Amino acid sequence: MHDIDLLPSPNGIVLTGKREIPISWAEIRRALAGAVPESPVGRDRLKRWLELRRWIEDRPLEDLAERARPYGASVESPLHPGLDWVRRRVLGDALDLGFGFVGLDPARPDLVIPVPHQLLRAAGIEASPWWPTAVVYLERMGEMAAERIGRSPMAPLRPMGDCDVVTLLGSRTLRQAMVEGIADGMRTVAVPMRTRGWLDLNRIDPAFSAAAARLTVVEERGFERPLLVTREEVAVARGDGDPVRTAGLDEPIADVIDIRDVLYHRN
Repeated sequence: MHDIDLLPSPNGIVLTGKREIPISWAEIRRALAGAVPESPVGRDRLKRWLELRRWIEDRPLEDLAERARPYGASVESPLHPGLDWVRRRVLGDALDLGFGFVGLDPARPDLVIPVPHQLLRAAGIEASPWWPTAVVYLERMGEMAAERIGRSPMAPLRPMGDCDVVTLLGSRTLRQAMVEGIADGMRTVAVPMRTRGWLDLNRIDPAFSAAAARLTVVEERGFERPLLVTREEVAVARGDGDPVRTAGLDEPIADVIDIRDVLYHRN
């Protein structure tokens, strides 16, 4: 179904390729993370795990070290790699940071993919020594994004380098620039997708953030609700209230549309 070459074995399966990779039943159960194996969610999780195992195993350790990047994940995301993946939890209980790797997927070489900690352990890789370098890279990209905010304060947030907008929120340098000059040191930000964020919510419809997040595929989704950002924290705004109803998006369409004749003058 997913074009993954494998063979069954008494203790699990064997991935074929440059070299055979045995996958035990225990590892398969870990990859499913509680999902029913025959369900679409279960198949997708197992597919993702097996592909990552193949891509990780096919690269030398030195190459993986160069590809290690910081990756930010919403705490509420269904694709969050798990608590053991978290290397830093930003205050506010909304954003976690851990390892991602760029260039693993041959079809999307610019994509940074989060890799679960247990998958790295199964591959015999200890990535902890790479984390300080990843943090330095994050702050460097955050500094560049902060300079862009200084030049265009109202421009949308965009990815910088190999850090998308969700990941950039983990940079203290960027958060400091975002709240610079604000009296209470807190700013409301909308990041419904990983590739865009908006700082000026006074010009955005209240329902925009939720609607944009729901229309974005899960892999590229950010936060469904606006964020409250300070220098130290990233928190999700309270979920009470109905922004869709407030914006009037649930009102029925009129049966008769009243379009009056308009006389146009040509100068």
